[in-house]
Amino acid sequence: MEKGLVVRLEAAVRRLEELSVGSQQLVSEKNFAGDLPLDPAVNAFDGIMDRFLRRVMLAAEKIGGQVLEVTKILEQAFLVERELLIQAKQTQKPNLEALSEFLKPLNELIVKGNSMTEGRKSDYFNHLKTVADSLSALAWIAYFGKDCGMSLPTAHVEESWQMAEFYSNKVLVAYRNKDPDHVEWAKALKELYIPGLRDYVKNFYPLGPVWGHPSTALPSGKAPAAPPPPAIPPFSSETAAPRPKVGMPAVFEELNSSKSASLGLRKVTDDMKAKNRTDRTSVVSTTGKETRASSLSFSKTGPPKLELQMGRKWAVENLIGKKNLVIDECDAKQSVYVYGCQDSMLQVKGKVNNITIDKCNKIGVVFKDVVAACEIVNCNGVEVQCQGSAPSISIDNSGGCQLYLSKESLEKFHNYCQIK
Repeated sequence: MEKGLVVRLEAAVRRLEELSVGSQQLVSEKNFAGDLPLDPAVNAFDGIMDRFLRRVMLAAEKIGGQVLEVTKILEQAFLVERELLIQAKQTQKPNLEALSEFLKPLNELIVKGNSMTEGRKSDYFNHLKTVADSLSALAWIAYFGKDCGMSLPTAHVEESWQMAEFYSNKVLVAYRNKDPDHVEWAKALKELYIPGLRDYVKNFYPLGPVWGHPSTALPSGKAPAAPPPPAIPPFSSETAAPRPKVGMPAVFEELNSSKSASLGLRKVTDDMKAKNRTDRTSVVSTTGKETRASSLSFSKTGPPKLELQMGRKWAVENLIGKKNLVIDECDAKQSVYVYGCQDSMLQVKGKVNNITIDKCNKIGVVFKDVVAACEIVNCNGVEVQCQGSAPSISIDNSGGCQLYLSKESLEKFHNYCQIK
């Protein structure tokens, strides 16, 4: 009898051990199956690729050749950025050296896209240049704070597309009456960035990428490699001393043409600013009241500013009660960004690439010609006069806007005006 009890007891113990192992396996499968729902931000990014990027790819496949090749690089760059957004939330915020290594896959694709515009000029140079310049918009993920040398992510996307749009418009003009596939490609590419990527960044990452908690460990097999020896801020156009440029700094060097990337956003003294040029009466009123920096009114959002940044962008910001603002030293590759101005008047002499008026109240803007578009966003009581030609005028989320158009621009305005 005792022997029978021992046998039954041993059988019961084995049964308990089997149940214990099975329970642990179920818990393991439940916790690490990887079937958890994706982050809403990742789902939204998938929506951008499905809605906008797919259109670009379909048009590129119809064109083929180098256009398809460079568009595939664009597709790869968006896929890499998606993966980086997922990984960022799984790791703590890195230092600059580690961030450079973290962003290396994206950096390599941006450089690859730019390399297609080098050497012998292609018949599709404008297509290649459009994609190459637009890829820098994906570098918003490198925003590291207000002192990193970059604009805020939303502004960075807009500025990057403004550079690309110069060549995109050339594609539209060249193929408008020749091949609708090229026109569709150019239009779809713009919508991928504006409003696609711009609105996505604005809604989910207005202050830069979201990093994991300091105690968050990287998943196994996803830890980044050791950072490279040079401590170069990724995607930044600022460097402390001359050194061989690789990665994004090399890209920015190309974008700046002959301007050294090491200059970055250089400090502009008061006597160098357009608003304080006393030797030119057409820049700003030369009366003492207008030229003294101390007489400028400050808005709540920041100091007043009227200056050319990096040779590409005229920044007109936070000016109040200034009736004689003039920009006369400009060219077709430069853009004008007017932000936070009130009760002021700005005149832009000459042709510029793009004019954006953002969050302004009771301001007048008079311009001659724009290559791309004039955009009015989040404004109230704005008056805009076009004395020459404007291919596109867009009014978004604004009220009380008045447009004064020349005969030359009236027909184009009728065809391309967008009011939301």
